[in-house]
Amino acid sequence: MSCSINRRRFIQSTSAIAVGAMACNMGRAVAQSSGELKVALNGGDYGKACIQAYVKPFEAETGIKVTPITDGVTPAALKLMVSTNTVSVDVIPVDPDTDARVPETGYLEKIDYSLYNKDELDAMLDFTRSPYSVGSIVFAYCLVYNTEKFPAGKPRPASWSEFWDVSKYPGVRTLCAEVPPLEEALLADGVPADAIYPINIDRAFASLDKIKPHIRKWWRSGSEIKQLMQDKVVDLAQSYDGRANALIDDGAPLEINWNQAKLTWESWAIPKGSANVQNAQRFIEFITRADRQAAFAQLMPYGPANRNAYKHLPEALQRKLASHPDHVASSIAGNPKWYAEVGLDGLANAERIRQRWNEWILQ
Repeated sequence: MSCSINRRRFIQSTSAIAVGAMACNMGRAVAQSSGELKVALNGGDYGKACIQAYVKPFEAETGIKVTPITDGVTPAALKLMVSTNTVSVDVIPVDPDTDARVPETGYLEKIDYSLYNKDELDAMLDFTRSPYSVGSIVFAYCLVYNTEKFPAGKPRPASWSEFWDVSKYPGVRTLCAEVPPLEEALLADGVPADAIYPINIDRAFASLDKIKPHIRKWWRSGSEIKQLMQDKVVDLAQSYDGRANALIDDGAPLEINWNQAKLTWESWAIPKGSANVQNAQRFIEFITRADRQAAFAQLMPYGPANRNAYKHLPEALQRKLASHPDHVASSIAGNPKWYAEVGLDGLANAERIRQRWNEWILQ
């Protein structure tokens, strides 16, 4: 829930049962693997873009056969595969929460950074790189407003404190319920961006109390927020940058304010127990190169984690992506490690917040 890749569940991640069945059926074959890689790429157009930008060029350069699986692997499925020693996938996309819990779970192999060109490695956004995974895409929760409601030359909201200011900026509002907007609430209450973490949970909910009466709808999916903006049901929204950009490209009267955007990301990792660790390491190094991430961004407009990718992208596309240097400079990156911290009550911060949120949202 902590600014995680939950927002992309529309990609239809594989269920734990499905992956478990696949693991049981393929476990023997995996144990005797000849080096052929099995790579989970997520589904739909995203998976197709991965095949085009990553899989085919990797096979052409290395001669290593890659079997693409156009689906994802949920944390529950990853746990099942590793704990039963039936790992049947060599490379998987992971969210920040899964990566942050690896010291506790041990579900991922360490990344071999000795394979990486220093220039490429230095260009990776720091928050997307860890001992267990390497960044693939960056996206954001942004403040979006309708330009017919807030036309040029008139005051337009440019921060979360202004989103909270219903007197100066009247209009119908929506916020995300799937990932509670605690960071936005603290920014609205005057907390500096560099002092958001550790989150003062009581202060965040006190700030949310102020805006709650003015929220017309708490949205829970990308399709839902896109529909709300498309139908002009709301005037101000917290939205995924990708959903807003898609509507803007189609002519919708919307504008993204990138100030105080909340960044999150997805990364590539290797399940613990993969039979093809060496080739999996090579694959991840290859697909996180600047030219490969740029090729992917031109097929699917998500921000590349490798900043060198911007050298290969047209200016018009660059400005639409959450990892653009100008956008990153005024944004905050989520802190999955803080959300994963376990307190004296045995609950992780994420679990504690979810319990409180579920009670609060129903009040």
